[in-house]
This record gives sequence, C-alpha cells and structure tokens, in this order.
Amino acid sequence: MWLFFALATTFIWGLAELFYKKGAREHEKYAHLKICVCVGVVMGIHALFTLITKDINYDPINLIRYLPVSLCYIVSMAFSFFGMRFLEESISDPIENTSGALCSLMCVVFLGETIARGSVVAIIIIVIGILGIGFLDNTGDTDRKKKIGKKMAIIAFAMPFCYAMIDALGSFLDIYFLDMETSPLFGVTEDTIEEVANTSYELSFFIVAVILMIFMLVKGVKFELPTQRDKILAAVCETAGQFTYVYAMSGNGAIAAPIISSVCVVSLILSRLVLKEKLKAKQYFFLFLVIVGILILAIIEGD
Repeated sequence: MWLFFALATTFIWGLAELFYKKGAREHEKYAHLKICVCVGVVMGIHALFTLITKDINYDPINLIRYLPVSLCYIVSMAFSFFGMRFLEESISDPIENTSGALCSLMCVVFLGETIARGSVVAIIIIVIGILGIGFLDNTGDTDRKKKIGKKMAIIAFAMPFCYAMIDALGSFLDIYFLDMETSPLFGVTEDTIEEVANTSYELSFFIVAVILMIFMLVKGVKFELPTQRDKILAAVCETAGQFTYVYAMSGNGAIAAPIISSVCVVSLILSRLVLKEKLKAKQYFFLFLVIVGILILAIIEGD
C-alpha cells in the first residue's frame, strides 16, 4: 500500500503546487507568511478533527518529541514559499525535489539501508529528469533578475536549495520516527503511529500559524479571505498530501521519497493544462525519463 500512498501524495502535492504558484504573488510582501498561515490553520483543523473522531490515544508529549521533524518541514516550506514569489515554479520545483534523492542517500549512509541496483538506476533517471526540466526553464532567464534586482535574485534562487536540504533531513528523520523499533514517539502502536506523527506535525504548524497571525496583526497586514482563495486551496491539498505522505514514508521511505520528489512533473503538467504554460520539446523528453524512473521503481519495489 505504501506505493499507492506515495503516488497519491505526488499527485495531491502537485495540485497544491499549482495553487501555491497562483497564490505566491511577487508584489505581495507577506505572501509567503500568509501561505504559511493558511496551511497551518487548515492543518490545525484537520488535527482537531482527527483527535475528536479517532481513538489514537494521543499524548501531548509527542508534540515535543516530533518537533525536530515538524520544524524541518515547516522551515523548508517557508523557504519555498518565499522563493515562489520571485522564481518560476518550473525552476524552483526541480531543485527542491532533489530532496528525495538526498533522503535516499542519507538512508544508505546513516541507516545502512540497501537499495537494489535497479532502484538506484531508477532514482538516477528520476533525478536526471527533474534537473533536466529545471535546467531548460532556467536557461536564458535574465529578465526576472533585472526586474527584482541581482541581490534578491540570488537570495530567491538559494531558497530551493535550502528547501531541498532541510526537507531531505525531515524525510530522513521521518523514516526513523515512523519505525516502531526506533521511534521515540510515546504510546504509539502499528495502527496509530502514522496518525500520531501527522497530528503532531499539524498541531506544530498551527502554533506557527498563530504566531505569524499575531506578527502580521502587529504589522497591520490585511488578510482578506476572499483574496486568499488560491492559498487556502493550496493549504487543503497540502494537508491531504501530508496525510498520505506519512503512510508512504512508513512503508518504504528510501524508495517513496524519490517517487514523491517527482511532484514537479505533476505540477508541470497541471500548469500546462490549467495555466496554459507551454512546454519545450526537450522537456517532454525529461518528463518521459521521470515517468520511466517511477515505473521502474514501482515494478521493482512492488514485487
């Protein structure tokens, strides 16, 4: 079932990326913080729903114990949202989504996990496809650098790399936290560990959202809901994807991570269909590579 959840997460987060792209307005100074607030509030609502409707025997101490993982995801997403204001999604996404390969590498180096040769080849194919898509979009893009300034362009371009490294660390820690033999989470069972972890993350994000709302209130920043539709829809998709993500990572994290990292492909296809963005002929080739890599992983790891 982990493969199903990995593919579901990839599609749902690809849909989220589409709405993030529409909601991260360059000239809206606090757009990245508003997105964080929307995500945190929706996740908080889902966490409350889980606690009310499901008997997961949640102990509040897990909010603290899972905090290292939660902070990795929250901080990495904040970096990503900031970069979205100034970079095209098709440029930042491929860089960000190398986190899956980084996570697999960490699992091999630090956890001693072994990956079949065929899976290694598939992961390399996926990474080549992801970077190829991003490279084709990034070449020759000098107008944006002139528009936002050289210093801001450098800062914005650094954001996807910050995301990739911090998110990879979060995914790596998640594999440790979601393993019943190593997990430091308190009072969990095989049936509840995923939802306890997810609820802890969502509650942490909600707390961050409250802090950011207070900050923006002090700054006098307006937050009119009718104008935040895309941010809210992105938050809903993000929360839904997070729910399936923990089940994917608890099954076979070292392989699920690179599959989920191909979310940029879904985003690219949706941008073509919904936003009518044109794809270059070579991009279809790299898109094909990613799909081939995913299929190889699905066949090898699905046996």
